[in-house]
Amino acid sequence: MRTAVISGGNGGLGRALAARLEAEGWHCVLMDRDIAGLEATEARTPVEVDLTDAAVLARAAAEVIAARPSIDMVIYNAGVSQIGPFAESDEASHRRVFEINYFAAVAMARAFLGPVRKSGGVHLAISSAAGFAPLKNRTAYAASKHALEGFFGSLRSEEMAHGVRCLIAAPSFVATNIGNAARGADGIVRPGSAADGVDYMTPEDAAEEILRGVARGRAFIPVGRVARLSWWVRRLAPGVYERMMRRRISGEG
Repeated sequence: MRTAVISGGNGGLGRALAARLEAEGWHCVLMDRDIAGLEATEARTPVEVDLTDAAVLARAAAEVIAARPSIDMVIYNAGVSQIGPFAESDEASHRRVFEINYFAAVAMARAFLGPVRKSGGVHLAISSAAGFAPLKNRTAYAASKHALEGFFGSLRSEEMAHGVRCLIAAPSFVATNIGNAARGADGIVRPGSAADGVDYMTPEDAAEEILRGVARGRAFIPVGRVARLSWWVRRLAPGVYERMMRRRISGEG
């Protein structure tokens, strides 16, 4: 039985990805800070772990590696967003977004590098349309996703010699936390909870499109109509993209 390790496994997209993989015969290890509601089954192992704590993550990864016959795919899905103007944010919150969205993924990739090489498996980074294009009032979030794409896009060339694929999926707005838009004073929110999102996808639809791209071996997978349109418009006419983005997000002309 192949094994997939999924960070942010108790979120809407993490659960949807796990459900599809388990239906195809995979065993899924779901890593999250809060695993309430996740039950251990023959096809599923919940693991409670704070990915931003390097020592805790290293121990959890070692236990997973020891328990499973192989690690065939690692999905870097954990993340948060931050909504609000840069002028109203502080350095600590900016760093917090990077700790969760970028540095935790890098630490996780380091922990599972050897096992994924051994299986000739897949690193799958869940980025965002904000990882290849600007998004107003999301400076820290967009920067962290740009960094994530830069890391895994570069790692791809290094791991290719080991038979390992490094893939990036970039969804637009996925409705994983609609109705749960509570945010702290630092503006950090759960992903998929923003009220200013455009053309939301369900987690199930996003998971289906992501895994279809993985099956086809696509190095970069824009997920959803908005992400695909944004990808092409951003490449062909950056100025047009930015005007469209500002108008849709905040009603600016």
